[in-house]
Amino acid sequence: MSNAKTTLTRDELLPLERYHASRAEFRQRILQHKAARQVCLGAHATLYFEDKLTIQYQVQEMLRVERIFEPEAIQAELDAYTPLIPDGDNWKATFMLEYAEVEERRVALAQLVGIEHELWVQVGGAARVKGIADEDMERTREAKTSAVHFVRFQLTPDMAAAARAGAPVSIGVAHPLYTYSLDPVPETVRASLVHDLA
Repeated sequence: MSNAKTTLTRDELLPLERYHASRAEFRQRILQHKAARQVCLGAHATLYFEDKLTIQYQVQEMLRVERIFEPEAIQAELDAYTPLIPDGDNWKATFMLEYAEVEERRVALAQLVGIEHELWVQVGGAARVKGIADEDMERTREAKTSAVHFVRFQLTPDMAAAARAGAPVSIGVAHPLYTYSLDPVPETVRASLVHDLA
């Protein structure tokens, strides 16, 4: 399902010079926006739910850092990032495992193989929906998981309707060595996620 909320085109991006001039203001807006789209699952796992605005910021930052201005190269960035925009009947998130100490992170990533397949969302009393991880490429090796994954939570029409009607949303992870749930998520997060549903 494709509409103005689920697509991002080159015409919607700011040219580098204009982006540079408005970057501080845009960044402040993004930080406030992202605050309602972040779900901490315990001390070391976080879901950052993406939408058109967060992805536009990612693309603009990539273009700025890499000094990209050729149309083909800009399109390549869009092609890489726009699949992370929710489609109107799902939620999409960047899942990060975050450990301050290098050795602690190395040990944890070895222990938490497969954790990206144990993420779930639940709308009201409906069954839990497991996330579909890393559809673009496999990020886990046999001996360790990656610190970053991309996850899609596909909702049924009834779940989407219930969320829009005000049903609570719960989110969690159920790996044998790392279990945590937020039941329900704060209203600010729920309202922000409902905005992604067509």
